[in-house]
Amino acid sequence: MASVIRHHDGMVAGNPILHVQALGKSVPGPRRLFQDLDLAVAAGELVAIVGESGVGKSTLLNVLAGLDLADQGRITLGGVDFAALGDTARTRLRRERIGFVFQAFHILPYLTLSQNVALPLALVSNDAVAAQSRADAMLDAVGLGGRGPGYARDLSGGELQRVAIARALVHRPALILADEPTGNLDPGTAAKVLALFADAVRTQGAAGVMVTHSDACAAVADRVLRLTGDGLVAV
Repeated sequence: MASVIRHHDGMVAGNPILHVQALGKSVPGPRRLFQDLDLAVAAGELVAIVGESGVGKSTLLNVLAGLDLADQGRITLGGVDFAALGDTARTRLRRERIGFVFQAFHILPYLTLSQNVALPLALVSNDAVAAQSRADAMLDAVGLGGRGPGYARDLSGGELQRVAIARALVHRPALILADEPTGNLDPGTAAKVLALFADAVRTQGAAGVMVTHSDACAAVADRVLRLTGDGLVAV
């Protein structure tokens, strides 16, 4: 039977893009972060995951991105089972189908803004002209049209995060992950960036997952879940 997910606006989504079953992860110590974690995220849905510091929110994102491996459980993205992939195939999947927005922006200072945004495309395609055109279109979409030739030193924190969002979306990923995407921003700028991020997830039909300690950040999501040692619980 198809999974059904109801959005906060009453819309109903069908089969999930991201499907996580019985996921478990421990860290050296040994210390268990979580176990029996289940999650399904549909196209156009944004899920916020909250929890106490140290509970494993960032580790969970790294596992969902294929940057780290779970101790147990199963992750499928668009029907592709992570466990069936070797390192090379998992890296290719991450480059082609996952976008990541970091708290610290990670915009490379020696590249122009267009070149920063085009990086995910450069990793999967040799068509530099098409990559440049797509990068400039994404900068325009996040309100930075015409700024492509500039550099990070010329931007505010909010503008840098807009560039980071454009970079995460430029290759039209199936899954977009965000780790405290407004942690370095003032409240006014954070609200604008969050609205942009949420709208981008829904417009592109991606599955969005962000981890945050901010109630304001979580409020823009379709669902809010709390990470505990025994998995995810609805808030």
